[in-house]
Amino acid sequence: MTLDAGSNPHHSPNPALQGSQPRYVQLAQTLLNEIESGHYPVGSQLPTEFELCEQFGVSRSTAREAVKRLVQLGLVVRQPRVGTTVRARTATTGYRQSMADVSDLYQYATETTLVIESRATVQIDAEQAQSLEATAGETWLNLHGRRHARTPSGEPAAPICVTELWLHPAFRSIQGIQGALQGAVHAAIEQQFGELITEVEQEIRAVALNKADAEVLGAPAGSPGLWVRRRYRNRMGQLVELATSIHPADRFSYTTVLRREWGVGGKGDAA
Repeated sequence: MTLDAGSNPHHSPNPALQGSQPRYVQLAQTLLNEIESGHYPVGSQLPTEFELCEQFGVSRSTAREAVKRLVQLGLVVRQPRVGTTVRARTATTGYRQSMADVSDLYQYATETTLVIESRATVQIDAEQAQSLEATAGETWLNLHGRRHARTPSGEPAAPICVTELWLHPAFRSIQGIQGALQGAVHAAIEQQFGELITEVEQEIRAVALNKADAEVLGAPAGSPGLWVRRRYRNRMGQLVELATSIHPADRFSYTTVLRREWGVGGKGDAA
């Protein structure tokens, strides 16, 4: 049986869920409708993947993909050993990233599209060298672009950020980094050069969008933004890639889960 999410003439499908309507999109639309109608109020739990499979006669992968789309729309949040909790009644137009380790950055890259708009080798000056932990006069690869979230149908949405990347001179001949990218740049470095990223340092701070960035992002100049800088390091701790992104405040949110190891750091532990 095929789900008909658009059969109600008074409730048209959310634009973020329109497309060729594969099963996971139909299921996501149905769950979205039920969240918006209050069937699943904010703070309540969605059925588990197993329960969704039973209720809708779909595979585990279909149920998982449908819930992932709701996560991307900012409607629900998934937590280990807790389940899927409804966090909003209406979908957002941005991207919500949840990260626990380096591998989650690959997921971020595959769930969004980075459009490279310029590529140049740059002989860095003293100020740039300080940020890049390098020596003035070195020639690094500099990339500029915009990153877009993708709708469940695979189409790019409005840009969620402008991004600048710097790649170490050892990797400046990297191939395939142009136009629309559906994977991580650091993954391409690993694949082409045999390098291994073992650590990512992340710094986040609030900023006001300057006029140039605001124009590219279609946001008001001076409006709140989120500045995110990531330093990708290899096994020797050397900087391989520096990525700086600036997001409008309403198009990106970030969550992380901290777990306590019981017996570590509690009262009575040795100093």
